[in-house]
Amino acid sequence: MTLVESSSILLLISFILYTIGTIVFTVAVTGKNFKKKGQTTPADRLGRRGYIITIIGFLTQVGFFVLRWIASHHIPVSNLFEFVTFFSMTLILGFIIIYGMYKNNSLGVIALPIAVIIIAYASVFPSEVQPLIPALQSYWLYIHVTTVALGEGILSVSFIAGLIYLIRVIDQSHRSKKTFWLEFIMYTILCTLAFVIISFTFKQMNYDVAFNWVNEKDVQAELHYHMPAIAGPDGGEMIDEGFGPLFEAPSWMNGANAPRKLNTMLWSILGGLVLYGLLRLAIRQRLSRPLNRLLSQVNAPLMDEISYRAIAIGFPVFSLGGLLFAAIWAQEAWGRFWGWDPKEVWALITFLFYAAYLHFRLSRGWSGEKAAWLSVIGFVVIMFNLVFVNLVIAGLHSYA
Repeated sequence: MTLVESSSILLLISFILYTIGTIVFTVAVTGKNFKKKGQTTPADRLGRRGYIITIIGFLTQVGFFVLRWIASHHIPVSNLFEFVTFFSMTLILGFIIIYGMYKNNSLGVIALPIAVIIIAYASVFPSEVQPLIPALQSYWLYIHVTTVALGEGILSVSFIAGLIYLIRVIDQSHRSKKTFWLEFIMYTILCTLAFVIISFTFKQMNYDVAFNWVNEKDVQAELHYHMPAIAGPDGGEMIDEGFGPLFEAPSWMNGANAPRKLNTMLWSILGGLVLYGLLRLAIRQRLSRPLNRLLSQVNAPLMDEISYRAIAIGFPVFSLGGLLFAAIWAQEAWGRFWGWDPKEVWALITFLFYAAYLHFRLSRGWSGEKAAWLSVIGFVVIMFNLVFVNLVIAGLHSYA
């Protein structure tokens, strides 16, 4: 068995352990938590077990990371599969730290399934070990990318606490703008899950259809789709027989394989709608309502504090990696500190957003529901950068 195969097994084990941890934390939260001073409850004991399972899963994922590093002879953060799995690892690290401080089981109910979905999301990208391209052959890869991922992982804990806060405090007895947006968050999570299911399904079917098109380098090439074509390449001509396309991708989407990536996103959106509809039919209520009951014993002010502290820790870490270290590496690689590349612009937007959060929190006294919505929006900003900017928009970071 090769090191890469061994590392893949370790990643699968961590995936299973995080899934088990989700179940344990959910059972802990649904149990009664009344206790006398100095006594522990079954919920407390279950929470500790879930925490231990999570730590073991994290250590297993660290083993995956180390073995892949040894096999590839460079830090494994150079493509989307590697970066997204590392991002999930930093999210779990942030959860381990915050749980160690607050011993709150509710965090595990949301944090672990999100980490599971992120690992599943990473698994649909090519996972072969490849040599570094010249643009990445620098020690700044170790410093810049890992710091960014760590900062984003800690900031994601703020989203988890903020989402728990909103699920807990928003009145679910009637429809409102707040319940609509809370449902939309549930839907976007389901879109990610749908992406994993659809990608895996067509991968098992070995689905492939090719188009002739002029790629982003103005070169005649073939573009292979691994899902039925809803959106074909601009000016493309289908070589093989297959479904679609229903329409062509906009010409301004000229990133590497952008039409295929747009097609994948459309499948994710439609798949998310199907999953959401099926769940609504099954439970016959908004998805956030059963979660509201599940988290009925949550201490909302504590979630607000956790959300703020996660941003207070994650913001400077992300600022170092996403702006300072990135600018130094850009100067070394391209001869300029700043070039308005889409990835650079979105890193700046992320920095400004969380700076605004801290400003409103500290100088305007924003807390509670307002702050929780901001932490959720901040996670949307991070995920837009990770998914849309990486996959669709052309730029100097398109190799990711």
